Amino acid sequence: MKILMTGNEALARGAWEAGVRFASAYPGTPSTEILENLLTYDGIYAEWAPNEKVALEAACGAAVGGVRAVSAMKHVGVNVAADPLFTFAYTGVNAGMVLVTADEPGMHSSQNEQDNRNYAHMAKIPLLEPSNSQECLDMMKIAFVISEEFDTPVLIRTTTRVAHSKSLVTLSDRIEIEPKPYEKNVRKFLPIPAFAVGLRVKVEERMARLKEYSETTPLNYIEKGGKIGVITSGMCYNYAKEVFGEDATYLKLGFTKPRPNRLLDEFYKQVDPSKVYVIEENDPYLLDWVKRSGYSPIAIEPPYGEKTPDVLRAAIFGESNPEITVAVDDVPNRPPVLCAGCPHRGFFVEIAKRKNTVVAGDIGCYTLGFAPPFNAVDYVICMGSAFSAGHGTQVALDQAGADKRVVAVMGDSTFFHTGMNSLVEVLYNKSRVICVILDNRITGMTGQQEHPGTGKSAYGDPAPEIDIAAVCRALGAEHVTVINPNDLSQVKNALDEAYDREVASVIITRYPCVLKPMGEAEFEEFGKDLYKNKYEVNETACIGCKACIRVGCPAISMSNDRAIIDNACVGCSVCEQICPVKAIKIQ
Repeated sequence: MKILMTGNEALARGAWEAGVRFASAYPGTPSTEILENLLTYDGIYAEWAPNEKVALEAACGAAVGGVRAVSAMKHVGVNVAADPLFTFAYTGVNAGMVLVTADEPGMHSSQNEQDNRNYAHMAKIPLLEPSNSQECLDMMKIAFVISEEFDTPVLIRTTTRVAHSKSLVTLSDRIEIEPKPYEKNVRKFLPIPAFAVGLRVKVEERMARLKEYSETTPLNYIEKGGKIGVITSGMCYNYAKEVFGEDATYLKLGFTKPRPNRLLDEFYKQVDPSKVYVIEENDPYLLDWVKRSGYSPIAIEPPYGEKTPDVLRAAIFGESNPEITVAVDDVPNRPPVLCAGCPHRGFFVEIAKRKNTVVAGDIGCYTLGFAPPFNAVDYVICMGSAFSAGHGTQVALDQAGADKRVVAVMGDSTFFHTGMNSLVEVLYNKSRVICVILDNRITGMTGQQEHPGTGKSAYGDPAPEIDIAAVCRALGAEHVTVINPNDLSQVKNALDEAYDREVASVIITRYPCVLKPMGEAEFEEFGKDLYKNKYEVNETACIGCKACIRVGCPAISMSNDRAIIDNACVGCSVCEQICPVKAIKIQ
């Protein structure tokens, strides 16, 4: 049977067909849908982990225990998971283990453009790069065979276009793989230096065998065409085919660590050596290999962004296909904004008023606090960094004699990800940073996934709900305040008290995301009218001062010098509290 699938859906299907029994991940675009789809298959236990490191560790543990396991994350997540990855590359597996990294050339929803093919090179593990959904399914299945045959974890690298594009996929039945017996073997799985020295030698022996495999695997092949040569992998193969068509001969690489030198030599015999292009996104991973092999291919500039067909045409032929154009003046500017009713809005309305304040931000919806009308967040480093980075900034400002206070902001899922360690840094070192946890009761930015503080598992079943305030107190925080962020007086009072202290404070703004599927627990805690009210403007009373506009709510606009509120309103009441003439009331 053939059906249309995205690459992420096909990766999940491939894991199921391969007999995978364990899956763990942390949500992050463009990888999120892999685990979301794994949750729909019988025979696989799947879970959201607090962060990528523990997700990979759990998958490694499952593989040691004897069942095929997979872990998935976006490219920056592998930075967090690198510690177990590099060690597991030494120990090898019992049952197969595959890690999926979803890279993002073009940075559509990411803070950098790193190329995780380099992780395969550094960790000395095999690397597979699918170029469409069928290859996603097939390579996932092959990856487990490679993992077990060569006693190694395997890295599958996709990119945004592979992960989210749809193509036809042929489905097969699941292969039931019985769990392998677990046998204690400390020389293999306990890498103290005395044992790791021997494991290091085995890694090199394994790479030599994998090198030979790269020459014969059907994942790498020459596609005969014209005298122009194209060396490529992943989605870039499709881009190149659109530009060159049958005028080129392609060295299509699906297995790219190690790379096939004999196949490369054979490819060069079939093309004009002066017209060989290496087409890849981000780092010169393939380009450098071809050059080290003694050839002089042509690189495609620039060395960043996506190598879409238009980019290739412009770089190679100096021209692009005609575009459909519109008058820019007729297109309204639509920058990203916090949703109508977003519970983060009340905090940013208040913090934007504070003078002599530096706001350290983090990764999440609330990063939008940097933008107008708030202009509040000063900088962001990485997931879970706000408190520890804020601490460093506060120390630096104090040393410089600057009369400034640091407020550090992160979300609830981020707190569980790596924010707890960040808070320990603040508390242990007696910082005076004001730490704010914007608890919207869900992992909001990636599409409403559960986390340890929501009270539900990845399957939606009841799970222990870890109390953020209790965790903060257990870590040593003496001043912990939980507030409703839609009540601006509560926000102001909590911040006033925190600014008056010369020690660290923790403020938790607790209110559910407006997009979160609400259940009985939410209505019981936050009221039966949760997101059910709507507000309207008394046009006679409105003086057109635009105070309500400055809360940045997309449900509010101006017409004939008067404010109007449309049906996007969900009744958070922030605008009502802001209006100086009380012209805004519940419908």
